[in-house]
Amino acid sequence: MTATAGIDVERVTAWLAQHASITAPLQFQLIAGGRSNMTFTVIDAAGQRFVLRRPPLGKLLPSAHDMAREHRLMAALADTAVPVPEMVGLCQDPAVNGCDFYVMRFLDGLVVRDVAIGRSLSETVRTRMCHALIDTLCALHRVDIDAVGLGNLAKREGYIERQLKRWSGQWEQSKTRALPLMDAVREALLSRLPPPSAATIAHGDYRLSNCMMTPDGAVAGVLDWELCTLGEPMADLGGLLGYWHDPQAPQEGGDPLTTGLPGFLSAQEMAGLYAQAMGVSLHTVDYYRAFAQWRLACIGEGVYARYLAGQQGAQDEALDLEAYKASIPRRAEAAARLLGLRTGI
Repeated sequence: MTATAGIDVERVTAWLAQHASITAPLQFQLIAGGRSNMTFTVIDAAGQRFVLRRPPLGKLLPSAHDMAREHRLMAALADTAVPVPEMVGLCQDPAVNGCDFYVMRFLDGLVVRDVAIGRSLSETVRTRMCHALIDTLCALHRVDIDAVGLGNLAKREGYIERQLKRWSGQWEQSKTRALPLMDAVREALLSRLPPPSAATIAHGDYRLSNCMMTPDGAVAGVLDWELCTLGEPMADLGGLLGYWHDPQAPQEGGDPLTTGLPGFLSAQEMAGLYAQAMGVSLHTVDYYRAFAQWRLACIGEGVYARYLAGQQGAQDEALDLEAYKASIPRRAEAAARLLGLRTGI
């Protein structure tokens, strides 16, 4: 068995053999594209495929990278209208791999993580994906929290206040430079809190590249639940729009570039589909879009700091650190503009 950074191959193989019918030896391959938790494809000698998720290497920030929480959420949603991968098991014994991890069945499909993949799709499929993404988000926000056993997952009130406190703390612990605009945006978000909606499951990072799609444009499975909690559904919509093409304020790189391709709906059209399906007003949507941009800047700084410290493992595609670093103040500026603040702070 060959060594793999982040995986104790012999012990993880033995653990997986206790939870699924496998044929050793196993091959572990780090999936490129992850910017937080490490995700590995696991293939046994018979060709069976699994996916293993574990935290990044090295020292971690408090409350981050909770594998048990991710596993619990997807297991709870298994019999709902929200498509999720099938869970194999959760390991919380540090003697196995030094940290918590979980394994799920491999989900076949397509992750639209860049513009090249987006261009490979027909316009019809792109449009179907837009409708499927909104339909699935609505299905998530309609889940009966108590009926699926998630009623005690988190507090149901004070979502934005809790989020601002959490991410402000993580920003202070991981920031690599001073960005006064981040503080100004946080204060504006805190002072302009809109009336909350009824609490739902809030995915926390719902976007096109965090969903496995079928070739015809349906959602095969929602992935990356590490930021999920109970709280404000409009924050999920704002987060999705934070990655989406906005003709009035185009963003650079990643999902926004991809979702600007013909066939993908605009950010305004996506928001309209959600509002129509859920019967809600969009008068606070810019607030939640601003919150999403600010939080993405906090998260991005943490990712940047971990790359500088060598905690993300070997990736198939190297991250352009300078471009990534520059994207963080752009997120802060986008949040400020949505709130009507000056950006030259």
